[in-house]
Amino acid sequence: MTIAPTPPPPRHTFPDGGLKAYLTVLGASFALFSGFGQMNAFGTFQTHYEQNQLAHLAPFTISWIGSLQLWVFFVSGAPIGIAFDAYGPRVLMIAGTICYILSLMLTSISTQYYQYILAQGVLFGLGVGLLFYPSLSSVSTYFFKYRATALGIAAAGSSAGGVMYPLMLEALFKRVGFGWAVRISGLVSAVGCGIALMTLTALTPRPGPKGQSEFSLRKTFKDSKFNYLIGGSGLVALGLFIPLFYIDSYTTSLALPHAKLVLAIMNLGGVVGRVLPAILSDRVGRFNILVPSALLSGVLTLALWIPARTLPVVIVYAILYGSSSGAFISVITPCVAQISDVREIGRRIGLLYSVISFPALVCGPTGGALLVLDHGYTGMIVFSGTTVIAGSFAIFIAKLKIDSKVLAKV
Repeated sequence: MTIAPTPPPPRHTFPDGGLKAYLTVLGASFALFSGFGQMNAFGTFQTHYEQNQLAHLAPFTISWIGSLQLWVFFVSGAPIGIAFDAYGPRVLMIAGTICYILSLMLTSISTQYYQYILAQGVLFGLGVGLLFYPSLSSVSTYFFKYRATALGIAAAGSSAGGVMYPLMLEALFKRVGFGWAVRISGLVSAVGCGIALMTLTALTPRPGPKGQSEFSLRKTFKDSKFNYLIGGSGLVALGLFIPLFYIDSYTTSLALPHAKLVLAIMNLGGVVGRVLPAILSDRVGRFNILVPSALLSGVLTLALWIPARTLPVVIVYAILYGSSSGAFISVITPCVAQISDVREIGRRIGLLYSVISFPALVCGPTGGALLVLDHGYTGMIVFSGTTVIAGSFAIFIAKLKIDSKVLAKV
C-alpha cells in the first residue's frame, strides 16, 4: 500500500483590506484601549499608593505590582500564541475580558499589599495578555503590504487609553474615592472589550494544536534574526517602561504645577508614535524604523530627562519619549511577523513577549532600588537610557542578518 505524501498547506492570501479586516483593526484598537491602555496608567496608581493606602511601603516594593502586571502579560504570550494558532481569537478574548474586569473589581476592594499583587498584578496582567495577543495576531492575518500601518492604528488604542485612564482615575480618586474610581474604569473597559468581541475575527480557521509545534520551536531558536531581535528587545524592555512607572512621581517630587498631567501627555505622544512611524515603516522598512526609535528613546532619556527641572522641559521630554517609545512598541510586532511564517505568527509574537517578560519584571523594582540607593533619580534614568540604547544595537544586528546593506529596505 502506498501512502500519499501530506500535501503542503495552502498559500495564505492577505486581502490588505475589506470590511472584516477594517472591523478587526477597530476591534483590536478597542481591546488595546481598554486593556493595555490602563496598564500604561500604572504610574498613576504608583503615586496614589505611595501617598495613600500603601504609604508605609517603599516605592521599590509598590512597583512590584506594576512589574508583575508586565511580567504576567509578557510571559503569557507564548501559551496564548500557541492557543491562537490552534483555535483563533474568540475564546481567548472572552476569557481575557472576564479576567480583566474581575481583576479591576477585586482591586477596588483590596486593602492589603498581597491583594493588590494578586488582583492588579497577576490577574490583571493575564487578562490584558488574553486581549492583546489575539488582537494583534488577528490583524496580522489580514494585512501584509500594510501590516505595520494596520497594527500601528490598532496599537494607537493603547496610547489613547493611556491618555484617558490617568486623567479619569486622577479625577475620580478625588471625587468618588479609590474603590469607585477603579470600578468605574472597569465598567468603561467592559464596553471597549464588548466592542472588540463583536468586531474582531481572524482570517482563516486554525488547525488543531498538534503537528508542527515542536519543530517550529526548534526552527525558531535556530533563526539568528529572531534571536537578535529577542535579545535586543529584552534589553530595551529593561529600561523602556521605567519612565512610564516613575515620571509621575518624578514630577510630583519636584512640586511642579500640573504634574499629574505629564503621564497622560507622555501617552498622548504615544498615539502619534504608534501610527505615523508604522505607516512610514511600510514604505521604508520596519526594522529601519524599529532601530532608530529604540535608539532615540534611550538618547532622549539621557539628554532630556536628567536635566529636566521645569515643567516645559519635562513636557517636551514626555511628548518626544512617548512618540519614540510608542513607535518601538508599534513596530516590534510587524517586525516579528515579517520574519515568520503566517501559520506561526501567533506563537512567534507570543514567544518574543514571553522571553522579554523577565527583564520587564525587574525593570520597575530595579528603578525603585536605584532611586533609593542614589537618593535621587539620576542613576535610575541613566540605567533606563543605556539599556534601551544597548538593545537598539542588538536589533540593528538582526536587521543586518536580514540584509547586510545598511540602507536596505528591511
